[in-house]
Amino acid sequence: MISLRSWRTTDSVLFGDVWERSELSKRDRSLATVAALVALNRPDQLRFHLNFAVQNGVKKEELVEMITHLAFYSGWPNAMSDHFN
Repeated sequence: MISLRSWRTTDSVLFGDVWERSELSKRDRSLATVAALVALNRPDQLRFHLNFAVQNGVKKEELVEMITHLAFYSGWPNAMSDHFN
């Protein structure tokens, strides 16, 4: 279990700094994040980031296509997990 202090530090640095940098749009950051989480088979974090990606302008159809594409690069089991429930 993560401590409250660790969570606050992560939240502050990641969402307060990294996600706010102008070199990449939030949409592009969401695409990169979802791709990494699918490739690493991290379903707990992925649930949040799939919804966050939609909030950041990524269409659900784009996410489905990206996950299909990743199936051939990150492994079929990682990509075929039930990400949309």
